[in-house]
Order: sequence, then structure tokens, then C-alpha cells
Amino acid sequence: MNARALHDSLLVVDGHADTVLDLVGLSYAHPEDGPRDFFERGVHGHIDLPRLIEGGVGCQVFALFTDDKLVAEARAHTWRLLEKMEEVFAAGRGIVLARTAAEIRAARAAGQVAGMLSIEGGEALGEDAGRGLDELRAFHERGVRLLGLTWNRRNALGRGAGTGTAADGRGGLTDFGRSVVREMEALGMIVDASHLSDEALDDLLAVATRPVVASHSDSRALVPHRRNLGDEQAARIAKTGGLVGVTFAGIFVDPDPAKVTKERVLEHLERLLDAVGPDHLGIGSDFDGFTDKFGIAFGSAGELPWLTEALLAHGHAPVDIAKIMGGNWLRVIEEVCG
Repeated sequence: MNARALHDSLLVVDGHADTVLDLVGLSYAHPEDGPRDFFERGVHGHIDLPRLIEGGVGCQVFALFTDDKLVAEARAHTWRLLEKMEEVFAAGRGIVLARTAAEIRAARAAGQVAGMLSIEGGEALGEDAGRGLDELRAFHERGVRLLGLTWNRRNALGRGAGTGTAADGRGGLTDFGRSVVREMEALGMIVDASHLSDEALDDLLAVATRPVVASHSDSRALVPHRRNLGDEQAARIAKTGGLVGVTFAGIFVDPDPAKVTKERVLEHLERLLDAVGPDHLGIGSDFDGFTDKFGIAFGSAGELPWLTEALLAHGHAPVDIAKIMGGNWLRVIEEVCG
């Protein structure tokens, strides 16, 4: 089978990218560039509409992320990012907001790219449980369909993966965090476990009744980074009906920047495939969320056809490649969001 023809036939879904930061002038890699035009091919960065089209991406999940320096204004910052994406969708230039699997398929049928909205870090909900749940409902009303409960920090919902020192203490999800999970499941929002501490992941999996995802995580068996997942953790996420999205962020791919390659990403994919099976694996690039000092495997979304070609060359069946490249994300979105 021709690999490019196969790729072009797929509905590719990338479950995580930080591109909206670039659109408001907060780029990780090139902040000096100022706000980037989403509709023009960029010199820097990983994602814009031309490169999504070049890469055959049918649905891109855009994360609304709060960096450490903006935590005090996380709620307002998240709304600012959301409003920027609303401007992009409203422009009518080839990308549309999608809230359900049906809307993703409709965008594909119309020759458009679908964009879904995710929040990375529960700081956006504030610290008060009552108001926080109202805020969650407001974000849902405006189209947000995924929420990563923590980033690497500790917040009012729980403890993130970056809090590993004795001074940070221990602990997993808080009561507020558990209430957020329950409300997300009731609303039809996907709970994202990437960036949770191991204890918080245990707590989440103990209370979750709907599919959970780790939108952008690699294999801890290959690279023992706190942000990667052990085989058993990945298998428990799969058991919820969810998925793990293999990420391209250099430090999770390999600690040596020189070894951060497409082939090394494929090794993580194969290892996680052994752990969870072809029905529970996807991609979550983390494009525009990392810098080249840690190594670059995929230079942009336009290079995604390589992954389909490599999977085919490794002997994977087209039906399984279709699941990994987007079908599993589409299934989870349909089951949870509609």
C-alpha cells in the first residue's frame, strides 16, 4: 500500500499543542517574534494552518496553557487564550471549532480542519470549589472539551508531576479535584491525566467512570522521566477506555538532544503499543510547547505523514494505523463528548 495515500485517507487527530501561546505573542521558542499569524506559513514554530493541511491533520487539539509566571492571573489568561482561538475559528478561513466527533467529521467532509479546545492546568478554575465548578461549566459552554487537572505544579485540584521534592510534600487529588472529575464526566468533558503526579493519577483512576486520556506522554520504561508513564500506568488508563498520546517533546523522547529523532519517537510508540494495544494509543505532539535545546524529532505538523509511513514499514496493519493516527481519539471524543 502507498503510505501517502494511506495517510491522506486517515482522519488524523493530534491531541495536544500549545500553539495558541504563539498566537498571542507568548511563544516558548521565539517570544521575540510577537504574535504569529495562524493562517500564514511561519518561519518558526510547529503549527499553522498551511502546515496542518500539509500534514493531513483533520483535528488539532489546542491547549490553553498557563505558565508559572501567570498563575496569579490564570483564569483571565485562559479566557484571553480562548478568545484568541474564537477569533481564529470565526475568521472562516479553513478551521472550525469542534465540540463533538460529529463536528470533526463534518469539518473533514467540508474540507476544513477541526479545532478542539483543551485547558492545561486546573489553575484556570481558581481555588474556590463552588466558583470553580461554575467556571468549568462556563468554559464548557464556550467549547472547551478537555481539561488537564494539573500542570507540573500543585494546585487546588491536586499535585502535578513536577512536585517531587521533600518540601513539596505528597498527596494526589484533592476533594475539589475529585468534584471536578465528577462534573467533567457529567458535562461530557475528557479528563487529561498528563502532568499528574503518580499519586494523583492513582486517585483519578480510582474515581473515573468514563475514559481518561494522557494526551501527551511517552514511555517511562524507555526514558524514566516523571512525566512519562510506566507500562502499568498506561494499561490502567487504557482500561478506562481511554488512550495515551505519544508526544514529540524532546526531553520525554530522550535525555540526550542528539538522540531525539523520529525513530526514537517510534520506539516509544511501539513500547506503549505493547502496553495498551492498538485501540488505546494516539498522538499528542505538544507542538509549540517545547524548544530545540532539548532536541527536535518532528519539525512541524507538516512532517506527520512520516509516522504513517514508518508504521506501515514496521508491518502494522492499516486498520491499526488508522486508530493510532486519529481513530482512537475520535472514539474517545465520541464516547465522552458526543
